[in-house]
Amino acid sequence: MKRLIFCAMLVVPFLSMAQNPLLTPQQMPNSVFFLPPPPDTASAAFRYDISQYYWGKEQRKDSTRVAMALRDAVWSLATLCNEFSVPFGMEITEQGTPAIYNFLKVSIATADQARILPKAHYMRVRPYVYFDEPTIYPDDEEELRTNGSYPSGHTIRGWTAALVLSEVNPDSANALLARGYEFGQSRVIAGYHWQSDVDAARLVASAAVARMHADKRFQKLLKKAKKEYKRIKGH
Repeated sequence: MKRLIFCAMLVVPFLSMAQNPLLTPQQMPNSVFFLPPPPDTASAAFRYDISQYYWGKEQRKDSTRVAMALRDAVWSLATLCNEFSVPFGMEITEQGTPAIYNFLKVSIATADQARILPKAHYMRVRPYVYFDEPTIYPDDEEELRTNGSYPSGHTIRGWTAALVLSEVNPDSANALLARGYEFGQSRVIAGYHWQSDVDAARLVASAAVARMHADKRFQKLLKKAKKEYKRIKGH
């Protein structure tokens, strides 16, 4: 296990951006034990992955959808705040909504931990590497070329954002979850992930959020975020 953790630190990018997670990778649910491995290349499931890769390339004809996928490709808390503010029904900023912002920041940082062990364990080849084709977002191609594809880290972040913000504002849950779903599909469109990477990541994120609910610090942050939301909305 120590060797696996060391490998994870080498192959998983963006670790330095995770700020003050509530739990370590070892404390989070490990999807190696509760999800099946990535589809074998001789399986029907992998043929579906390939068909979805070509589906993603078809979506690139839609300039509006490409613009969304390009925004979603940026690995930052600012991206999540910007993209989820509209379905949330309120601009999420550090200055204007400090409790909601901090709740989202800590939730994302903690959920990030759930991708580390499975990515290192499987080290799945990404679709753009498999097909030796460019993505729509070249900035990350070199860095992610040797980084495991399963599960999708971006999708974990997007689905986590949708889930936790839905708890703060349940009335906007449908819109938030729809945006969270598309956040994951952006990775297929961009060419960085197989569909099965994205599907698995949504389950990983759901498990991560469930685990966070057992942490009293998470519960406190959620309570503060809800209180701030109600105050600003005048409820």
